[in-house]
Amino acid sequence: MVACHMKETSNLHQSVLMAEVLEQLAIRPDGIYVDATFGRGGHAEAILKQLGPAGRLLALDKDPHAIAYARQHFTYDKRFMIQHGSFATLENFLTNQDLLGKIDGLLFDLGVSSPQLDEAERGFSFLRSGKLDMRMDFSSGIDAAAWIAKVSEKELARVLYEYGEERFSRRIAKAIVIAREETPINTTQQLAEIIAAAHPAWQVGKHPATKSFQAVRIAINHELDDLQLGLSQSLKALKIGGRLLVISFHSLEDRIVKHFMQEQERGKDLPARLPIKHDSYLPKFKRVTRAIKPSMEEIHSNPRARSAVLRVGEKIS
Repeated sequence: MVACHMKETSNLHQSVLMAEVLEQLAIRPDGIYVDATFGRGGHAEAILKQLGPAGRLLALDKDPHAIAYARQHFTYDKRFMIQHGSFATLENFLTNQDLLGKIDGLLFDLGVSSPQLDEAERGFSFLRSGKLDMRMDFSSGIDAAAWIAKVSEKELARVLYEYGEERFSRRIAKAIVIAREETPINTTQQLAEIIAAAHPAWQVGKHPATKSFQAVRIAINHELDDLQLGLSQSLKALKIGGRLLVISFHSLEDRIVKHFMQEQERGKDLPARLPIKHDSYLPKFKRVTRAIKPSMEEIHSNPRARSAVLRVGEKIS
């Protein structure tokens, strides 16, 4: 095992389920690992500390700020490399590195990082007034303000209901459409106030805009589509015995991950009497533990961990 040659940082982002991730990755000193959601490098730093001189860690992130952070603090370690992009491009990324099918462990840590939430200009949080952006990759695509300005009332209601699980989606969508006709909605504060005024049932301790902001963010970043694409490429990425770890933060993500792992573990359903060797369709994947959630101690020290769920599986053939 070698020292991790990174600058010391005052990293305010607390990576969730750190001990559990390291345990379930079962890191080999000479292994090859992928952190598909680098963020501010909390998991990456811990993985590198357990790798030997021959080990490697590759990383991806959509956020240009995360890439800049990695290049400032991690490039001193020659075992590490990072590329700007989504894990939806995982297969191409690893093919270009001649590492497809050679990965010992693959980590997806979904959702928004603390720095993204804490930077008002990113527009992720209704608690801070800033530009209504919400893009993970602010160098491409349309921001939330532009999306809100053009989306139909019906589509907006669908997004709020499906991605935010907001039961007052139609009422909120109608209020947003009426408000934008009077003045453009360009800030997080504007949108949060419109939603709050339209919401008839405020939950104690929870801002009424919580679900709607989540829904808009998921929509403009294509988060669920990217997750499905990333998962579909994950088994090609792993070697036999390689592990897939996914941390999700809300039920929509977790449902997709859970169903993916169940389907891969079950294998393909074949019609009766089909003249195909059954061995060709045996499962190639198994879950290695039940869903793992943070301890009360971790939730107390990092409240943003409270909704985290870690699911783990292994490629077996």
